Amino acid sequence: MPDASIASPAARVEKVLSALRKTLPQQVSTVTSVREEHSHGEAMDAARLPEAVVFAQSTDDVSRVLSLCHEHRLPVVAFGAGTSVEGHVTPPEHAISLDLSRMTDIVQFNPEDLDCRVQAGLTRQELNSRIRDSGLFFPVDPGGEATLGGMCATRASGTAAVKYGTMKENVLGLTVVLASGEIIRTGGRVRKSSTGYDLTSLFIGSEGTLGIITEVQLRLYGLPEAVAAAVCQFETVDEAVRTAVEVIQYGIPVARVELADEVQMAACIAYSHLDELRPLPTLFFEFTGGPAAVREQVEATESLARENGGLGFDWADTPEERTRLWKARHNAYWAARAIEPTALVISTDCIVPISRLAELIDGVRHDIRESGLRAAMVGHVGDGNFHTLILTENTPEGRKRLLDLDRKIVARALALDGSCSGEHGVGLGKLEFLETEHGAGALNVMRAIKKAMDPLNILNPGKLIPQEKGTYA
Repeated sequence: MPDASIASPAARVEKVLSALRKTLPQQVSTVTSVREEHSHGEAMDAARLPEAVVFAQSTDDVSRVLSLCHEHRLPVVAFGAGTSVEGHVTPPEHAISLDLSRMTDIVQFNPEDLDCRVQAGLTRQELNSRIRDSGLFFPVDPGGEATLGGMCATRASGTAAVKYGTMKENVLGLTVVLASGEIIRTGGRVRKSSTGYDLTSLFIGSEGTLGIITEVQLRLYGLPEAVAAAVCQFETVDEAVRTAVEVIQYGIPVARVELADEVQMAACIAYSHLDELRPLPTLFFEFTGGPAAVREQVEATESLARENGGLGFDWADTPEERTRLWKARHNAYWAARAIEPTALVISTDCIVPISRLAELIDGVRHDIRESGLRAAMVGHVGDGNFHTLILTENTPEGRKRLLDLDRKIVARALALDGSCSGEHGVGLGKLEFLETEHGAGALNVMRAIKKAMDPLNILNPGKLIPQEKGTYA
């Protein structure tokens, strides 16, 4: 067989597409508008048209595509809902975008064991809608319409992580297609095992660089008997952060605690019509459990808030009102964008140990003032993670000022034993911080794993692991 690497990229693309049109004739698109939809995710300017988009409907479809692309050395980028914010789904040159959004089946549902197996293109919202009558739900809530496969690939978390954990804690096993097209299964249905390497954890957070996840075995939970939500506003961010930290340190099992500063609240009030609230630093709480337990949580949290200057609890007593408040929180990014619709906006994603959170936020607010830029803060302060939504004019100078501020924020987090990303992942946007966070030795181990599992470097190349000059990336 001739060496595929000798052929021109155009010739290799044509060979792959010719074969796919024979085997998956209704699932291949080269229409420009479809390719444009798959040229980028959210929140990053980087975009490039893939050569084609293939819509997989099964694990076998994914295997067929990867086998062909491996043979002809074409890059492949997995695509779900396109909601990633760090450039994960932006294709490299001469790439195929492999869309898994049509893979939406619940393969197994095991209510007695509190688990299920789903195809990777199913969203969390749709899963919970389908299993609602069973009294169970899946709690990891990153906010957007993300697919469960994509949530695995980026090790997503979100507003409920303070109680239920992230994807890492809630995935029991996977079906993964390797670069060569080989299909493997990792993990299983049991809650613990002492056999072999933990391959499930290896693929969680690998951002499609080691294999493409096609099925996910998930842990499920019982719907809480009682749910209460409250909003508490403060005169200062320091008071709000101190309250959130004390709630966690005192062991109150709050389901969610979210912070929005005064800039973010002004944006949310205008965007989501929260006219009953003021543009002040605000904590959003949710409490779940039995009625008596919820009552105890609420009383303890309200007492802490009042001791720290809280201006009273406003209750969301109905499901509709709770949904409205949490939708406003999930729309925080779009609310911030609406402040200046023509502005360039990025979202930082730092996390630190909870005891260092107040120090980090105080430092970041100083950096924002020094920069002269407009920025809003919002975050999952219950686990030490928050986002700074930075706005600037969409010019080279504006971009430089924005990135300078971003680097200062990340540097502060790393100096406080934190991470440059609590949930967004690395993609293209965080590559420059990886060596500082992990060290050269750890990165070399990551590169060795990548090379062993994807020797031709066709799986989402250029993402997650920064390239070392003169070596394999």
